[in-house]
Amino acid sequence: MTKKTILLSIAAMCISFAAMSQARVGIKAGWNLSNITTDNSGGTKDSRSLSGFNAGVIADLPLVPKILSFQPGVFYSTKGSKIESGDKNNSTTTPFIKYSVTPSYIEIPLNFVGKIPIGPTVKLFGGIGPYFAFGVAGKNKKEVLLAGVTTTTSTSIKWDDDTPFNSNNNSAPGKWKRFDWGGNVQVGAEISNFLVSAQYGIGFSKVYSGQSSSTDEKNKNRVFSVSVGYLFGGK
Repeated sequence: MTKKTILLSIAAMCISFAAMSQARVGIKAGWNLSNITTDNSGGTKDSRSLSGFNAGVIADLPLVPKILSFQPGVFYSTKGSKIESGDKNNSTTTPFIKYSVTPSYIEIPLNFVGKIPIGPTVKLFGGIGPYFAFGVAGKNKKEVLLAGVTTTTSTSIKWDDDTPFNSNNNSAPGKWKRFDWGGNVQVGAEISNFLVSAQYGIGFSKVYSGQSSSTDEKNKNRVFSVSVGYLFGGK
């Protein structure tokens, strides 16, 4: 069974579970601030952060009424990072170069959410759970500013299923590993049927394909998100 089939099976299971229970189903979207770790300890550089977005559907499946829920979802989410060199305000003789990579994933979060009622229609919540993602699109973009002239080149991300790299095949650094997984932590408020939340996603899988040493596996996704949503159905 392929990883793509596994992801689709998880999504179908979540949707079926929602249909058979007294669940609420809703929509949710927001802003991503993504980055990619630069060392084996999980560190990142703030200057590499990149803005993006997330959008999708969720279900709220009560496990303990009004206190604990299981919240699976299916999202389209952009991630990535950027690198800049040179001085944008002094590029007469030395070029200013900006390189960005923007992978897009179909992501399936499986969060367990605890809720604290603080009024008739208001609850604070916190959640935690794993996510599984499958790369579907993305761009590598390079912008060069020199003497007031900007040159832009763009190529599509090449996805791979982590084929070992050697000189006799087409797998190489620069290709992205298609399957990603990690964990989410989130906090927020549920106001009537509306949701407002902040979330941090921590990738556990390397992003580049065909590399196997411990030093090569330092690059992993990190995403901070702020989202709003609406749940249809009873409270």
